[in-house]
Amino acid sequence: MSTILVIGAGGVSSVAVHKMAMNAEIFSAIHLASRTKSKCDAIAVSVKERTGQDVATYEIDAEEVPAMVNLIRRVQPKLVVNLALPYQDLPIMDACLEAGVDYLDTANYEPKDQAKFEYHWQWAYHDRFKQAAIMALLGSGFDPGVTSVFAMWLKKHKLKTIRRLDILDCNGGDHGQSFATNFNPEINIREVTAPARHWENGEWVETPAMSVKQGFDFEGVGPKNMYLMYHEELESLARFVPELERARFWMTFGDEYIKHLTVLQNVGMTRIDPVMYEGRPIIPLQFLKAVLPEPSSLGSTTKGKTNIGVIATGEALDGSGEQTFYIKNICDHEEAFAETGNQAVSYTTGVPAMIGSAMVLTGAWTGKGVFNMEEFDPDPFMDMLNTQGLPWTVEQLSAPLEF
Repeated sequence: MSTILVIGAGGVSSVAVHKMAMNAEIFSAIHLASRTKSKCDAIAVSVKERTGQDVATYEIDAEEVPAMVNLIRRVQPKLVVNLALPYQDLPIMDACLEAGVDYLDTANYEPKDQAKFEYHWQWAYHDRFKQAAIMALLGSGFDPGVTSVFAMWLKKHKLKTIRRLDILDCNGGDHGQSFATNFNPEINIREVTAPARHWENGEWVETPAMSVKQGFDFEGVGPKNMYLMYHEELESLARFVPELERARFWMTFGDEYIKHLTVLQNVGMTRIDPVMYEGRPIIPLQFLKAVLPEPSSLGSTTKGKTNIGVIATGEALDGSGEQTFYIKNICDHEEAFAETGNQAVSYTTGVPAMIGSAMVLTGAWTGKGVFNMEEFDPDPFMDMLNTQGLPWTVEQLSAPLEF
């Protein structure tokens, strides 16, 4: 039983805190802090109503390292779970280093002024975390996170090597809005509008954003168009699965989303550089975020399912030659909302954040330094997915993907 401190109060945080409260034998005391304390308070009220567990709340600016250090020392958690914005990863890691406490996040660092999300900034902290005898676990969401664990489970149980790997992320939910994002609009749009990159033959291949499209029939959802994108787990998979010849990430988008996003790009609303408005600088994308629907408000209206999985091809462990396996989870938006008050996109990230935290707190995963999900035994994490609302299935395909 351990004390935990969660930073951030969006939909992912709400799911993670609810699920932590449902596992009180691991998370004995939950503390929640964000820039807006009222959001923390609302989550605490929901958790109390649904589980009977108390959540202590605080106001904090996660970019203020001294304030973060003071809060950590006041709470004395065994683990700090960063569910704030990716811009805040490094200051929270700095605070954990100074306070001497383990760290976990769900998305890698990216600077505010550049849509470039890579692990090298956080990997550079490895020696300092090792010297401080503490652990940082990076990317414990779904993608990144579960998708990497899926790949390593296949490598442990089905494939001796993974030659080709495709991550397929489908959100088949309908929230009834003309245009909205299912997680933080600023982060979502930065990811979607960045150039696509995939790993092939030992190097990165870059293509224009949203320029490569394929159709795929997703179980529980149906046929969808999916687009080649860059996602950070490709970087860690290329590092920890060195035999990979090709690794790609695909995400589905509806025609209406693409149409609206194209217009917003054309008129400059997705820019992340400042423009002058009435005598002061503003960031157009941040203004756009302010007028779009809050993702956490979409839970009550979203219907349908998500389907996220990994298709891997390589040499089979049983000696049967090259084989292809498809491992995936299907999550229902309405069921996620009934359990935690949040839609499935938040649920599929918040539950793995809780499970990753449980891996650290229970000692199932241990280490001193900075680690990615691929570096640990996948089995205990996979077992908890099955018991905590994200059951998975694996099937053997007759052939690799044709495209």
